[in-house]
Amino acid sequence: MVTLKEILSSSLSEKQLQHLTTSYDVIGDIIILEIKDELSKKEKMIANALLDMHKNVKVVCKRVGIHTGKYRKQKVKVIAGEKRKTTIHKELNTRLKVHVENVYFSPRMSSERKRIMDQINPGEKILVMFSGCAPYPCVFAKNTKAKEIVGVEINPQGHELALENVALNKLYNVRLYLGDVRKVIPKLKEKFDRICMPLPKGGEDFLDIALGAAKKNAIIHFYDFLHESEFEEASQKISDACDTAGRTCKIISLTKCGQHAPRVFRICVDFQVLN
Repeated sequence: MVTLKEILSSSLSEKQLQHLTTSYDVIGDIIILEIKDELSKKEKMIANALLDMHKNVKVVCKRVGIHTGKYRKQKVKVIAGEKRKTTIHKELNTRLKVHVENVYFSPRMSSERKRIMDQINPGEKILVMFSGCAPYPCVFAKNTKAKEIVGVEINPQGHELALENVALNKLYNVRLYLGDVRKVIPKLKEKFDRICMPLPKGGEDFLDIALGAAKKNAIIHFYDFLHESEFEEASQKISDACDTAGRTCKIISLTKCGQHAPRVFRICVDFQVLN
């Protein structure tokens, strides 16, 4: 397949090509990419080239900010194609309605969702903290024999999309709650066999909540962003939280599930709560 750089090689100078970001996310029929300031006057040309490359894509957006705030939103601007920011994304036998600006969603985490999905045993009761528009609950419910999946999300727009996605996929074993996990989960007074914590930054601040909701022998999937020389810090955060909660744990595995910067990775530590 012809690359974006090859398509634009006759339209951009050598210096401009050096500023061209060639990686981008495809969510449904929307492409989201970063365009550096040096190429801002060429953004329409770049976007149209992407539309020509991907016949199934109808919208091209550029990032105009980073994920910020407690709702983890990111501003994007439509620069080519249809004027919309909502799409249907297909992943692992599910259809997910996503608003690319109003809710955090990463298609790059699909393989990670599958990795966890493949571990789920029949009859498990699963908690997904920070569940967003419900990609984890939907994938788990659609592809496993889990008894029940509970999701908690603080972003009202993300929660509304999650409710739509549960209905869209005709799922009957998913419960969704709107609110802060620190307030919602203790009120549920329920225990879970498996807990997912897909909040890469600051997740250690909620390990106490996860441990409080974990059954004996529960598996917890804890995410963190760390430099590759600091991976052991994630295990230490888990150990410290377990000591404070009076629980013992066993680290099962550490998985790289995305690169954030040179030698900085999103990682997932799977650990078992033993008591």
